[in-house]
Amino acid sequence: MSERAQAIARTLSRAPWRDWRAEPITGDASARIYTRLIGPEDSVVVMDADPAQDSGTPAFVKIARYLASRDLAAPKILMEDLDLGLVVMTDLGRDRIAEAVSRTPELEAEVYDAATDVLVALDGLAPPPLAAMTPQVAGEMVAITAERYARCDPGPLCAAVTQSFAGLTPDRIALRDVHAENLVWRPDRHGLDRVGLLDFQDAFLAPRGYDLASLLSDIRRDVPASVRAREIGRFARATGQDESDLNRALATLGAQRNLRILGVFSRLIANGKDHYAALMPRVWTTLMRDLSHPELSDLRAVVLRDLPPVAP
Repeated sequence: MSERAQAIARTLSRAPWRDWRAEPITGDASARIYTRLIGPEDSVVVMDADPAQDSGTPAFVKIARYLASRDLAAPKILMEDLDLGLVVMTDLGRDRIAEAVSRTPELEAEVYDAATDVLVALDGLAPPPLAAMTPQVAGEMVAITAERYARCDPGPLCAAVTQSFAGLTPDRIALRDVHAENLVWRPDRHGLDRVGLLDFQDAFLAPRGYDLASLLSDIRRDVPASVRAREIGRFARATGQDESDLNRALATLGAQRNLRILGVFSRLIANGKDHYAALMPRVWTTLMRDLSHPELSDLRAVVLRDLPPVAP
């Protein structure tokens, strides 16, 4: 057992949960390890994020407290040791939105309405001090796609993305990875508490609608066009936006996001995480849908010229 593992074991041995049954939780693309500790009447989740491999633990704790203090359903931090990269938090539940809707398809509209309402609430918050996705940063974020996916000069693609972001202001908090597998469905709760929030350590400031684009351009499951239209209208009405302006922003944000995902998944596949290859065709299809917006014709031209399409 490593010195760090021994330190974690000593820390947990002094905690109220020391004798609870441990159950591993399927992780994400990161090096973080999650474990559910199950007691007689309750459970907690342990996040083990070795600082040598993952520097996001302080940000996770900071954003979790920010969200919880604003009555959103983020995990409450019960114990932390940032030097170890150890966090114990409340357990939001087992049922991700993806699983709930797959099991009970007739819930889809209700579940996505509830998720959109959480994003409306986020849109109205005064954001904390975070790094901002300016147009320049948005462009820089897709360099990985040119380098790892297309093996081409990143300059033209980065410049085209930067130009597409003209007029979009990064003044809203974006949790950055809002999708059906990162949201917990809690039907026994009420209001905003029905949707639990996970995986937000990479939160930044982005143009309004970023998380809605992430939710509705989900490359892990097909969101029906009728649900997309319903939630876009719901978000526009609740935030007082013109729906056509919102659609243009969502197309731009979704295109940038999925361009970056092409590069990130290419890197993960090269590192031996082959299961991401199965998602690549959906990333491309979703990207092409967003690039069909008339105001993204210049970006579309660069993408079609420089990036090979993903084989179905």
